[in-house]
Amino acid sequence: MNVRLARSRRRLISTTAVAVTTALGLVTLSACSGADTADGKSGGKLDIVASFYPMQYLAEQIGGDHVLVRNLTEPGQEPHDLEVSARQRAQIEEADVALHLKGLQPAVDEAIDQSGTRTKIDAASLTHLETHGSEVGGHAQEHAHDDGHDHDSEGADPHIWLDPVKYAEVAGGVGKALEKADPDHAADYKRNTAALVKKLDGLDAEFRDGLKDTGSKVFITTHAAFGYLAERYGLTEEAISGLDPESEPSAARVKDLQKMAKADGVTTVFYETLVSDKTARTLAGDAKLRTAVLDPIEGITEKSKGDDYLQVMTANLAALRQALGAK
Repeated sequence: MNVRLARSRRRLISTTAVAVTTALGLVTLSACSGADTADGKSGGKLDIVASFYPMQYLAEQIGGDHVLVRNLTEPGQEPHDLEVSARQRAQIEEADVALHLKGLQPAVDEAIDQSGTRTKIDAASLTHLETHGSEVGGHAQEHAHDDGHDHDSEGADPHIWLDPVKYAEVAGGVGKALEKADPDHAADYKRNTAALVKKLDGLDAEFRDGLKDTGSKVFITTHAAFGYLAERYGLTEEAISGLDPESEPSAARVKDLQKMAKADGVTTVFYETLVSDKTARTLAGDAKLRTAVLDPIEGITEKSKGDDYLQVMTANLAALRQALGAK
């Protein structure tokens, strides 16, 4: 009995020692992993959580070497439907800055609103949002009461990044917010913001020149993401669905689009990379139209025609010029 008791005691002591060692190891690992995020920093950099790619792009371009940017939306993931995980909530809580576009991702909006993040930047508050439905642009304004089109209203349109002018306005606001959040590097943020705005001004000039003389001013898309772009450059976007890319069009809407395409000389139905192209291809087939990609740049994937925002926007301009018969 005494021998068995002694052995039992030795096993207990050994087990306890292992448990203590393991616990200490976990604490050490935790401390090491937390060393980079002490005081909300990551390796001495400003830790920024961005809601989706257009916000990530702004943060990286303006923040430069002084920031670490984490994107809540994975490449290839449709941002409208993002559900925030417990891990992502922790990332938001620990970040120095949370940058989002209120109205696009309700789950993200809620998580950021409920967090204790020191600096919260809502891109939607940095420019003027407008209400868009399935038809947007000059054509919609001219024929709002007599063309029989479906003019549904769906609230404020959040797709401001597809208008280079509005995106530049947002960039200016983000730059000022980062200057305030990290005053030690304010001069760099100011310089980087000016450089980005200059690029966006150049992009705006390219779109103005490229779309000023076209055979048609009307284009069809899968969902109403390009309303601001259409208004900026004197075009009309006719969307199969509304602001929600997953919504299904009515039979009347599809029939209306077929009639409109013939009347307005539409040649192409545009689809995008992150949602199904089935409806677009069906409409195009029935109306004997071509299909092409017009990317809303909600994320960069291997299917994207470019590695960043500027490159994909340039590809979008080329697609629009071809579809609209630019001279």
